[in-house]
Amino acid sequence: MKRKLINWLGLTGVVAFVSYTLAVVISPSAFPGYNWMEQAVSDLSAETAPSRMLWNQIAALYGVCSVVCATCVSIYISENKVSTPLFRIGMHLFSIMNWISYVGYAMFPLADSGKEIASFQEIMHMVVTIAVVLLSIVSLVCLIIAGFKKDGIRGIGIWAAVALLMMMVGAIGKGAVPPQYFGIVERFSVFAAVGFNAVCGIYLFMGFPVKSDGCAAGT
Repeated sequence: MKRKLINWLGLTGVVAFVSYTLAVVISPSAFPGYNWMEQAVSDLSAETAPSRMLWNQIAALYGVCSVVCATCVSIYISENKVSTPLFRIGMHLFSIMNWISYVGYAMFPLADSGKEIASFQEIMHMVVTIAVVLLSIVSLVCLIIAGFKKDGIRGIGIWAAVALLMMMVGAIGKGAVPPQYFGIVERFSVFAAVGFNAVCGIYLFMGFPVKSDGCAAGT
């Protein structure tokens, strides 16, 4: 296929994944005493965290690339009527989630790593988190259902199921495992959306499945 600019922009999802992964792996080196098995990823970018500057440098491409990728996917599937209406709704909700995550966390960063949630900014940070989690779950459920319907893109449905399972492992695990292992299960949740966005970006780069008559369809 002849790729257009919007298809190439799908690779921004992969760039976002790489940027985020490197930030998670490298930033703890600037945070003395940080225990990745026990502490949340968000502690690394908290306003008072010693690793905040390094995090911002390494993860500079993460936020903007995630939004660009999700938005381009939404535009592409709308213009080309890819798959089913439910599939497109799911993708649009996932795109909205990325926007809320990018703007919301920038406006209301966690004020202090490891501190009890008390101030307005910290409360709003949690509100953003709740909105992100709910939109992620609803969008993934829509994509899972749509993926296994007629003209659905089964591959997307399977990846959405994997991402949702990772989120559930993170959500359930936070209350099921001892506090010293909180960071491990929490990472299942945070990498679920970033990883799925990268998958969607690859699908966009490939142009999504297309029938021989030129109409977008599922496989």
